[in-house]
Amino acid sequence: MRSPLNLITVEEYLRSEQDAEIRHEYVAGQIYAMTGSSREHNLIAGNILALLRPHLRGSSCRAFVSDMKVEIQTRSQRADFFYYPDVVVTCDPLDRERYFLTSPCLVVEILSPSTQATDKREKRINYQSLDSLQEYVLVSQDEIKVEIYRRDKNNNWTVETLDKDDDLQLNSVGLTLTMADIYEDVFSL
Repeated sequence: MRSPLNLITVEEYLRSEQDAEIRHEYVAGQIYAMTGSSREHNLIAGNILALLRPHLRGSSCRAFVSDMKVEIQTRSQRADFFYYPDVVVTCDPLDRERYFLTSPCLVVEILSPSTQATDKREKRINYQSLDSLQEYVLVSQDEIKVEIYRRDKNNNWTVETLDKDDDLQLNSVGLTLTMADIYEDVFSL
């Protein structure tokens, strides 16, 4: 015997998430609890945010860390998604919702064993459906390795894998990060 699938509306999700003690991501009517993150995960996200904030000061761009959701409305799946990226930047002055963003230009996810597959497939595909997104960055917390997906002039996506000797060029916000910047207090370089 099959159990009915209990789907909740976007409105129910947003209302319940405001008072929730545990954050949840919303995937086409279903919610999934977010797990806690490691020391390395927190340090990497903090390092990236600490470099983005002063760089963006005085511009129309705003950087947010893991408690700001991104809404994605996919055309192909006719579904709504709300994800909590580890670091996100929007430069759209009309992106003014209080609890979520709709037009990020940069999304950074710190990979962990429990989220890696979802970040590399489901989230990447859904984030890339956003017209505003220019770069999607995946940062390993277990080794010095960064993958950056970029939208090119023809609206195609390319991927580049970086290691300890490379710099991360964030063209979407005009900032270059060294691996030493990203992995400060995580790995010795």
